[in-house]
Amino acid sequence: LWPLSRELYPKQFLPLMGDRSLLQDTLSRIDGVPDIGAPIIVCNEEHRFLAAESARQLGITPAAIALEPVGRNTAPALTLASLMIPQATKGSAAEDPVMLVMPADHLIEDVEVFRTAVSRGATLADSGTIVTFGIEPDAPETGYGYIRKGEHISGEGESGPGHYRASAFVEKPEPVDAQRMVDAGEYLWNSGIFMVKASIWLQLLGRFRSDILEACRSAHDQSRWDGDFYRPEDKIFSSCPSDSIDYAVMERVATDSLDAPMCVVVPLETGWSDLGAWSTIWSRGEQDADGNVIRGDVYARGMKNSLIFGEHRLVTAVGLEDIIVVETADAVLVTHMDSVQGVKDLVGQLKDEGRTEQINHRRVHRPWGFYETIDAGAHFRVKRLEINPGAALSLQTHEYRAEHWVVVEGTAKVTRGDEEFLLAENQSTYVPVGMKHRLENPGTVPVEIIEVQTGSYLEEDDIVRFEDRYNRHKDD
Repeated sequence: LWPLSRELYPKQFLPLMGDRSLLQDTLSRIDGVPDIGAPIIVCNEEHRFLAAESARQLGITPAAIALEPVGRNTAPALTLASLMIPQATKGSAAEDPVMLVMPADHLIEDVEVFRTAVSRGATLADSGTIVTFGIEPDAPETGYGYIRKGEHISGEGESGPGHYRASAFVEKPEPVDAQRMVDAGEYLWNSGIFMVKASIWLQLLGRFRSDILEACRSAHDQSRWDGDFYRPEDKIFSSCPSDSIDYAVMERVATDSLDAPMCVVVPLETGWSDLGAWSTIWSRGEQDADGNVIRGDVYARGMKNSLIFGEHRLVTAVGLEDIIVVETADAVLVTHMDSVQGVKDLVGQLKDEGRTEQINHRRVHRPWGFYETIDAGAHFRVKRLEINPGAALSLQTHEYRAEHWVVVEGTAKVTRGDEEFLLAENQSTYVPVGMKHRLENPGTVPVEIIEVQTGSYLEEDDIVRFEDRYNRHKDD
């Protein structure tokens, strides 16, 4: 979903289908499910403050936020969560709890039906069954995995559509195979959502991928807690093999002749989508009479079946059909609806060429708020900073740059060398090269500051931190 989704600000943190981000929708989805505990969030270390802030805005306190130093796919991520449950829940969870595993980039339209299915799945999983959730396919999608339905286990008298033995897991198929599976009526899309006891997951992983289990156990044994963040040992976890939940365990359980727990699939009729491409955002979005999905300051004339997102300026489009246009502060995407899968290759090219537009937006989020670059030249950079109430930047120095601060809204507390003072609106100060300094917001409303940097080197890694309430590293 580039250019809205970036490496350091991925789609899980974007409000693509409403006012809340996809992660927030995922966290809210479990509200009201009986006997469910506080969530454990597993994310990349780079995204820890975004994840924490997403939960805070909902009034949710996670049991823990587990930080992967590098991504190793879903099987190691789930294994970390399984191993850390006793510490994360501080003994408040059941001795061998059922885990509800949810990717944070899904759209589920009928949340009540989802909660009912989860409650039913919990009963099955508590008895030792592995429960997956499948979606009735309405098209031969090649971007999804599939589950083949086996024996129909539950009777018609039970509430809901019943469940089936999962007889096979099929990874993303070729178009011909996808059409064949849809025509057969024996396959469901694999939602990636499932329920299993922690002990059973660890048992199965030990049988099929003992190398992953061993690496995760070692990383867990040497883990540490950093406030609410759980950190497995970096080098050990980074050496862990990468594999998905489906490849590592689920596909093998479905075909295993040994005495493995039963794996069942529960049909999930909730209006589900894996929001992985702009064409999906268009198909699930609110369309006007001409089939267009429009957001932002957009003027469209004679457009049909198109998606047009304007984020920072006026966007105009005339006389086109089946087109995607996405505008951000530093990049614009224009593509035909049939070519959206090529966006991934485009982003790969940007990365190979060292472009920064695939890494972050012009607005960069920090645990204290955000900054965005307004202008820049060879020896200057102008930024707009917004500092959240009660937040503070680190106490720091710069070796190569000086900074000029002008408060345009709110009141800031300034540390400048040995001085501490308040700056109100329209007041300013200057921080020479090498002087210790810090900005804080002691008030109850955000503080907005214009910062003018001057010097021979203006990159973010020119920071020496002396104190930081967020325990950040040099350029974090």
